[in-house]
Amino acid sequence: MYATFFGLKQAPFSIAPDPHYLFMSERHREALAHLLYGLDGGGGFVLLTGEIGAGKTTVCRCFLEQIPANCNVAYIFNPELTVTELLQAICDEFHAPVPPGALTVKDYVDPLNAFLLAQHAAGRNNVLIIDEAQNLSADVLEQLRLLTNLETSERKLLQVVLIGQPELRGMLARPELEQLAQRVIARFHLGALSEAETTQYIRHRLHVAGLTGAMPFDAAAMRLIHQLTRGVPRRINLLCDRALLGGYAGGQAQVTPRIVRQAAAEVFD
Repeated sequence: MYATFFGLKQAPFSIAPDPHYLFMSERHREALAHLLYGLDGGGGFVLLTGEIGAGKTTVCRCFLEQIPANCNVAYIFNPELTVTELLQAICDEFHAPVPPGALTVKDYVDPLNAFLLAQHAAGRNNVLIIDEAQNLSADVLEQLRLLTNLETSERKLLQVVLIGQPELRGMLARPELEQLAQRVIARFHLGALSEAETTQYIRHRLHVAGLTGAMPFDAAAMRLIHQLTRGVPRRINLLCDRALLGGYAGGQAQVTPRIVRQAAAEVFD
């Protein structure tokens, strides 16, 4: 609606993932480096946590693009599953053949183990990525730990990447999950953007959207956006989108702190 008014070819602050708008801050690059390091760790768990909207999915997408061709990847996005349902989902994602009528944990673990051994013999590694992992139950986490027991004399057969909100760290600190926590070979908490990075992020998205003229946000508005969003990318998108709409509605090509405050009241309150 407002794109043409601000000299843009498209709306720059959609919350839908779009690789054209990829912005990797120093924190995002460090998070990606931890995931890639864990991939070479020979098995076990890799942990990535961050607040809602901090960019975990962005990092995960970059990670998936850089996984070597000799890796099989299973990606589980909805982990609110029972132990058996999770094992079934993992077998489905890896395309591991399961006998008809499989019902028990053993019915899934045995063919999964055979699949992982066969893939290892063929020179392929296996990576299981679980998003929103803070929703995993304790018994499911324990089953994941048991899956990482599958190994040869050389290495573990399965690398597990857990991606989730900050409470995932607290879950793994519980005494009953100590054995799993000891198998975490790399962990990283993705923090928010700094004030300078918030400005870079906004400029980046505007330029990708086709901005060639003056920035629609003045310096004071930029500082306020960082303050009100706490540097969380998804909150930045929501606020900037509504602020540009407010500027358009008022016929103002320069978005001021007053417009930003009004936009924040509409999207955050």
